[in-house]
Parts: sequence; structure tokens; C-alpha cells
Amino acid sequence: MTKTNGIHIEGMNRRSMLRSSVAGSLLLSGITECLALDDSGPLSPKTTHFPAQAKNVIFLFMTGGVSHIDTFDPKPALHRDHGKEIVADHPEIKERPGYERIYLKQPQWEFSPHGESGIEVSTLFPHVANCVDDLAIIRSMHTSHSNHYNATLGMHTGSFSVSRPSIGSWITHGMGTVNQNLPGFVVIAPRQTYAGTQVYSNDFLPAVNQGTLVVPGTEPVANVSPRLPKDKQRLELDALQAINALHANSRRNTAALNARMKSFETAYGMQQAVPDAFDFSKESKETLESYAVDINSTTGFGWQCLAARRLVERGVRFVELIDTGSSGNWDAHGDMMTHVALAKNVDQPIGALIKDLKQRGMLEDTLVVWTTEFGRTPFNNTADAKGREHHPWAFTSWLAGAGVKKGITYGETDEHGLRSMVDKVHVHDFHATILHLLGFDHEKLTYRHAGRDYRLTDVEGSVVKGILS
Repeated sequence: MTKTNGIHIEGMNRRSMLRSSVAGSLLLSGITECLALDDSGPLSPKTTHFPAQAKNVIFLFMTGGVSHIDTFDPKPALHRDHGKEIVADHPEIKERPGYERIYLKQPQWEFSPHGESGIEVSTLFPHVANCVDDLAIIRSMHTSHSNHYNATLGMHTGSFSVSRPSIGSWITHGMGTVNQNLPGFVVIAPRQTYAGTQVYSNDFLPAVNQGTLVVPGTEPVANVSPRLPKDKQRLELDALQAINALHANSRRNTAALNARMKSFETAYGMQQAVPDAFDFSKESKETLESYAVDINSTTGFGWQCLAARRLVERGVRFVELIDTGSSGNWDAHGDMMTHVALAKNVDQPIGALIKDLKQRGMLEDTLVVWTTEFGRTPFNNTADAKGREHHPWAFTSWLAGAGVKKGITYGETDEHGLRSMVDKVHVHDFHATILHLLGFDHEKLTYRHAGRDYRLTDVEGSVVKGILS
């Protein structure tokens, strides 16, 4: 018989213990990879480089490439010059089959001014337009790749070619989290987007910083319901941890085992915290209706947005919502009219999220980020083409909340929305700004790996001071 930490263990090893129904119930899908490496508290709240204006982030990712010129970047010249042939003077255009000649294509939705700021937004986003006085809209975004996979990877990791830690991983690594019974980094998505799990990977950062995927449905986190009473479950977990500790003491490289041990504790805590976080029954009828959520709903972008607010309320540091719902994605090669259903799916919930956070006083320390991986071309190879192609040279993103100026636009594209021209903002600049709002000098938030110091912004990036309050 062995006695460890006051627990008697007889005829038992790690393998037999893992066969226990209780231990098995703790191995939650998506959680065992989101683990702590040791007992020093890597998820405990940490001191940032300077006082943070934002404590949490809700990152809204519209996968597929939203057309900037049809949503948040009005271009009257496109109406004036519709059908006009322009010179394909950029090498990337010249190399595309069928693009020997290109023609300007006008937007299919009208723009109008909104709020006291008078910022113009198209009819695709009426609910977001009603919140325009809380937004800082960046109209001069640009990125480094025109493929979905690479541009999506870049927007999430700062790398356009190889896997690197996600922005959510960097933030939880730098800040820790508040609620130790919930992961610090949660991704809510009906299905994977381009680049798959790499968009929320910890890569070389500690495994605790891996994002936890939550799939909307009747059981958003699998196996979260305990199979035994809490006190008995605690005894079995203590016994399992004791055996693991003995196993670890006899070996040198125990990072993975320590991570797994911490996962059991995280899962144990989540059995108490997760059902409450995703139980909308205590939300008012007015709140549910504002998000376009039925009390019995377990899916939809409104459900994702309300879940994000509830997770942030409970101390989750970084929540990403990926729009990969039943309406497809924003990749409108064949027909721009697909933007109608896509915008309708997300517009009301996003507007409700901003208003709800504001009404609760949460927008003061929560940063809301809305983005896509690139824009869509203001031209096509025929004047009457229904769709638009990938466009990395210009697109729009916006931020709202903690530390962000309200009711402004920043940067400009040319008169046709072809290229970002004034106050250009690259993805690295975008990331540097988000980190700054969270209290980090992006050049100093680094991690030593393979002989060099890595950071989210690679070797570039400047804070966009023009949008800071």
C-alpha cells in the first residue's frame, strides 16, 4: 500500500485509475489540450507592462472576406465609374487567369450616415449602424496574402505561412485569466474555418494557452455533467492526482503529464461553471429578443454573442466568435447577394452585444473587435460579373470599447476602394494596437523558442494611436 498526500492507494496504477468512470468523465473534449504546465499558476492574473484599458476581448471573425466597399467603406466613384475598364497594373492582377482586362463594379447596397458622428454604413448592417457612435472603424486595413488559409492564419497568429500561437494564446499567456474554473481562451464556432485548429493553437506557448473550442448545440462542451456526487468525485480525482505525482517524480520531462494533471482540475471546475455559463434561462425576455435568441435556442450567431457576454462576465479573458453558420461564409465569388443572408445572420446579434455590454457597464473594460481576413475586389473581369474576388490590398475592421475612440473612421482607401492609401494599417499594426489596449508593449511580449524570441507581431507592427482614446 502507498500513501501519498493522505490518500491510500492499493493495487492501483494510472492506467486502472483512468478506467474509472469518474476520471473518464473528466476528460472533456477540447479541454485536455488547454492545460497548465505546473503548479505556479500560469493562468493566474498577471501584471501587464503598463495599466491595461481593456481586461477582456470579444473577437468577432467574419470568415471568407467581407466586402469593404459594400459595408463600411462608401465609394461614390464606383457608382460613377461602374463598368469602366482600369489598367491591371499590379503583378498579382496580371498573373490571375482571366484578368487581362478588369472593370469596376459598383456596390449593390446604399450607404447613409448614422448617429451623431454621421458615419456612413450600408443597408447590410442596420443594427451595427445604430451603434456607430461607439465604433472606431479602420478603413485602411491591408494584409500580406490573398489566399483564405494564409490570410486567416495571419489575422489570428501574425504568421502567413506557418503555424504560430494565436492572438488569444498570446493574451492569456501575458495576462492569465480570472476564473480558474473556465478556460482563459474560448472559441465558439459551429465548424472550423480556414486554417482549422491553427487559428486557436498555442503552438510553442504553454499548453494552458490553447483555445478551447465550444460548438453551439445541446451540449456545447461534451461530457460536462458529472456522473458521481461531487464529494466522491473529489476523492477519486485526488487519488488520480497522487498517482500522477508519483509517476512524475520518477521522470525528468513531465510537462505533458503536469499539463494533463492540471486538465483534470480544470475539468472538475468546469463541471460546476460551464452549465451556468451556457444556461440562458435567467436572461430576460427582452435580452433574448435583442440577440434574436429563443429560450430554447442552442445555436445561431445570436447564441454565440450572448454566450460570449456571459463568459466574459465570468472572467474568461479572450472569446472568439467565428461566423461559420448555415449561411456559408463571406467568400462571394459567384454572387455578392450572398452577403444579404450573411449580414442578416450577424447584424442584430452584434448590435445587441455592443448595447448589452454598454448597458451593463462592461464595454468600459471589454474590447470588441470585428474583422475578416481580407476584402473583396472593386472590380471583376467583366462589367456585369455578379461576384467579387479576394482583395488583400484594402479592407475594413472596427473596434469598440475599452480605450478606443468613439464614432470615428481612421484611414482611407483610394476613390475606388482598390488600395489603402492614407494611414495604412497592416495586420501587424492591428495586433500591436489590440495588445497595447491590453497593457502590452507588443515588442516586449515575447517567448523564447528554438533559439530566438518570438512575438505576435513578428518583427513589425506599430500601435495605431489615432484610434486610442
